[in-house]
Amino acid sequence: MASLSGISSRTPLALFFFFCCCCCFAATASAQLSSSFYNASCPNALPIIQSAVKAAVAKERRMGASLLRLHFHDCFVQGCDGSVLLDDTSSFTGEKTAGPNNNSLRGFDVVDAIKSKLESACNQVVSCADILAVAARDSVVALGGPSWTVQLGRRDSTTASFSSANSDIPRPDFNLTDLISAFSNKGLATTDMVALSGSSNVTCFSVPPGQARCTTFRARIYNDTDIDSSLAASLRSSCPSSGDDDSLAPLDASTPTAFDTCYYRNLLSNKGLLHSDQQLHGGGSTDSQVSSYAANSAKFFGDFASAMVKMGSISPLTGSSGEIRTNCRKTN
Repeated sequence: MASLSGISSRTPLALFFFFCCCCCFAATASAQLSSSFYNASCPNALPIIQSAVKAAVAKERRMGASLLRLHFHDCFVQGCDGSVLLDDTSSFTGEKTAGPNNNSLRGFDVVDAIKSKLESACNQVVSCADILAVAARDSVVALGGPSWTVQLGRRDSTTASFSSANSDIPRPDFNLTDLISAFSNKGLATTDMVALSGSSNVTCFSVPPGQARCTTFRARIYNDTDIDSSLAASLRSSCPSSGDDDSLAPLDASTPTAFDTCYYRNLLSNKGLLHSDQQLHGGGSTDSQVSSYAANSAKFFGDFASAMVKMGSISPLTGSSGEIRTNCRKTN
């Protein structure tokens, strides 16, 4: 799986915090959310978000990957609470300049535009955290992927965690055990991890989304033995053993801006760009799931959609917790 940290403008995933209880917590969180949350208070909320996402992706296709990645990185730190959108303040350093996010996350302007439209339609009703969750779903659909019912009712955090952003996002050099542990700590099963990793072909850890910086795959192309020799040779031509850290390579050279199963098919041929990617298919416990997805896009689409619902239910703020920001970049 493309590791979330260190890849610019894309990296997987959204990150989670405060997870002692796994699946039991996710179930409790889901019960606090509802797909009909805005039906009465802001009936046009979802159409407004969908329209804006469609327009943004039509203008720049890789924006879909960027918006998906924002949701991943939001959920992986403090839960799905919109904390990733906060700018630095005098009282805390936000998550935008943390290692996995700095000069990497993008799409904030699209979120700002969506928030502005929602504030005009229904003032201080729709949270920034919910905007990220819905925009992620609509982005996947716009890129040819599956849809799912987004659970709503998250509220926004009034703080962010720079340290958690640095520590909780899986890294490109993680092995399979590390990856399984990182996702388990957030209440996600190994099967969820493998399914969510499939979005790497458009979003996981890259600059732009769908691409990775030389510094994140240098060790793999010079040191790993489980990499296709022609791929390694090609990458070495643009990624020297030292220097040129920001040279880019696509995580999926076949269809880098489409939501499909090429990511898994590449792993079967030892063509995973990142060390953490290839760990999903290298003689370990996840090999069979990777093979299944490579051969069956419907299976992947269904599992990905289910995993996104679980991920979106990580430690949401609900009820009277947090707030509904009027500006996603700052607290009220």
